[in-house]
Amino acid sequence: VQLQASGGGLVQAGGSLRLSCVAYGFSLDYYAIGWFRQAPGKERERVSCVSIRGDSTNYADSVKGRFTISRDNANRTVYLQMNSLKPEDTAIYSCAADDKTRPNVCPRTYDYWGQGTQVTVSS
Repeated sequence: VQLQASGGGLVQAGGSLRLSCVAYGFSLDYYAIGWFRQAPGKERERVSCVSIRGDSTNYADSVKGRFTISRDNANRTVYLQMNSLKPEDTAIYSCAADDKTRPNVCPRTYDYWGQGTQVTVSS
């Protein structure tokens, strides 16, 4: 199970980015996916997640209304659309997968992790 996050970069406050989490060597059909971020000196934070069936999503309070998670199983990709970015969104963003949870909920833990992508929001 291999995951790769991409799409990060440098953007001004108020701008947008779309992150992609691509699965290599396996189908996403049976995995819930979570997006996480970690800023320097801070603990890792779950930003969002989508259930295996895609019918349940969760967002951290800090990103509600600004970020949207979506999945495209045919292309083995989960997206995180990030709008109205703020300097406090600056972090390394990573995605993770889990196949041991019920299909209609977001898991509490994740077994598979990918490398992250840096997001930097300037003020």
